[in-house]
Amino acid sequence: MSFLIVDEQKCKQDGFCARDCPTAIIRLKVKESYPELMPGSEPSCLMCGHCVAVCPHGALSHKMVPLEDCPSIRKELGINEAQVTQFLRSRRSIRSFKDRSVEKEKINRLIEIARYAPTASNTQLIEWRVFNGRETVRELSEMVADWARALLKKDPQAAKMPYIPRIVAAWDAGYDAALRGAPTVIVASAPKQDLNGTVNLTLALSYLELAAPGLGLGACWAGLLKGALLSWQPLQKAIGLPEGHSHFYPMMLGYPRAKYFRLPERKPPKITWKND
Repeated sequence: MSFLIVDEQKCKQDGFCARDCPTAIIRLKVKESYPELMPGSEPSCLMCGHCVAVCPHGALSHKMVPLEDCPSIRKELGINEAQVTQFLRSRRSIRSFKDRSVEKEKINRLIEIARYAPTASNTQLIEWRVFNGRETVRELSEMVADWARALLKKDPQAAKMPYIPRIVAAWDAGYDAALRGAPTVIVASAPKQDLNGTVNLTLALSYLELAAPGLGLGACWAGLLKGALLSWQPLQKAIGLPEGHSHFYPMMLGYPRAKYFRLPERKPPKITWKND
């Protein structure tokens, strides 16, 4: 059975699906024929759903990307340039959280949104680990402090990196400088054989971070936890990455304590133009 299912009553034989196929495996044999996959081309299909999405008539479905699972784009939910600009400029890295747990339903919703981020060749290999609850996250923070303490003992040069001594001093003073008291930490990972794993993770986590304010939440990339996770075995065991996964990055999540009212400026871009 072909991957493509064509509703001949709706199909206008306009060839949009064939022209937009990323791997060029859809064809219309002759003018005024119906779209079909080229013989033997199924292994080349990316399962991306472009063919389903581009048909304005709802005439085409895909065995692996069924039409009924692909809702129509609603024009009334579109946003203009000013809205896009404010939305992206208002993004803040949240490092201070309310003493409030994050509901499991909201975490699931964010990950559901993040799974629509693009992945190279549509591989969709990202997996998620959620550490939810202040005590659970605090145990991770303590391991980061242990890592920093051991690093200072092993390598005196580490003291020249300001954040390493600061982690230890803050922890000893009763403050979590690594995960900032976040109630939730999410760790996304991808297989080490995925050459684009780091890029795929970055895109998925960016989707998650940008979607968080829509649910009243805020996020921040957990760089110190990432650094400790590279080498500190107790932390590696606690995180428990799936076997064969070496690409990973953690993110803090919670309800922001602060509210923001301005859009801070950034450095102007450096652009090199090469025109015809």
